[in-house]
Amino acid sequence: MADRRFSPPWTFEEANNACFVVKDANGFAVSYVYFESESGRRTAADLMTKDEARRIAANIAKLPELLGADPKPDANALFHRR
Repeated sequence: MADRRFSPPWTFEEANNACFVVKDANGFAVSYVYFESESGRRTAADLMTKDEARRIAANIAKLPELLGADPKPDANALFHRR
C-alpha cells in the first residue's frame, strides 16, 4: 500500500458554521475541528467555542512547517553522552 502524502501547505476554512476543516494542498481534508456557537448547547455537549476551534485548526495547519524543520539537539541527550 502506497504512503498517503499530505502535501503542504495546509490551510483551514470554516464549514457549515459548525467546524473548521484543515486541508492539504490537494484539498484533502486532514482534520475537522468542531465548535458550538450557542452557549447552552456548547456547555451541554462540552464543545469548543468558535475561537478555540479556530486556534486549534490554525495550529494543526502549521504542522507540516513545524515537522519539516531541522530537529534541534536534545540538551539532555548531549549531556548524557559517554
